[in-house]
Amino acid sequence: MFEALLPDWGWACILQARDVVWAGARPTSFLVEGVELSIARGGQWRCAAPMHADTAALLDVFLPWVASAAPQTIAQLGQSLDGRIATERGASHYINGVEARTHLHRLRALVDAVVVGVGTLNADDPQLTVRHVPGPDPLRVVLDPRGRADPRARLFHDGAAPTLHLVGTDAAERGALHLAGAPGAGVVRRTLPADATGFAPAAVIAALRAAGCRRVLIEGGGVTVSRFLQARALDRLHLLVAPLLIGSGRPGLSLPPILTLDEAIRPPCRSFRCGEDMLFDLELGRAACGAGGQV
Repeated sequence: MFEALLPDWGWACILQARDVVWAGARPTSFLVEGVELSIARGGQWRCAAPMHADTAALLDVFLPWVASAAPQTIAQLGQSLDGRIATERGASHYINGVEARTHLHRLRALVDAVVVGVGTLNADDPQLTVRHVPGPDPLRVVLDPRGRADPRARLFHDGAAPTLHLVGTDAAERGALHLAGAPGAGVVRRTLPADATGFAPAAVIAALRAAGCRRVLIEGGGVTVSRFLQARALDRLHLLVAPLLIGSGRPGLSLPPILTLDEAIRPPCRSFRCGEDMLFDLELGRAACGAGGQV
């Protein structure tokens, strides 16, 4: 009698699939701990060995986009049942449980770049590295159109992973940028045109694609994710919803008003248990919009 394959086995398979170029429909097989997993382009998988239900769910969550031949831009938000990502004063540690935070670290390990806005950088001082699971650290990207980044932020000094600081062209020319980062900390600064609302999401993605980043994670905060969603620059959105009612505070998604529900975004959606939280996997590349297609 074989023991059921546990999630660590499935994660090892997903990490192997991460670096495959999916050029055709022919399945690719991986051998992990003597057990073979066959994966086809699009994420369909087959395994003859019995596996734990959590392992199968892990494969189902990640393989459809990891095994995609097309570049992927995915966003993630952790929120309460009433759509809040923090209190009025910005407290957010922790709305979601440890399993949801582990999911976020899995996302980081599977992408080439992780992006945050300068507001999130200054409020949370995130590390943006992979710590809860095995896997490589992505390029850390800070969007800073007006040169407001706190020069004391850890990612400018810790040297834990390569870091790209994108600043607005005008801010750099005005000398508004407080240069941060210790020598040898792996920090690179580039300028990008910005308007009153910040960088155009398409321009950010184009710059990252040009740098060789095929898979990009837009991690936060809510304003940044909302702008990428509004610009239709996302292929997927992972919403991790905690069984918690805050009742006030900062919203996760905020989009321009619509007049009727025909204008709402109606993406194909899958749901998965993630500890006490629920993961909603929204496939925005096939989302249906109403008349005018505005979001």
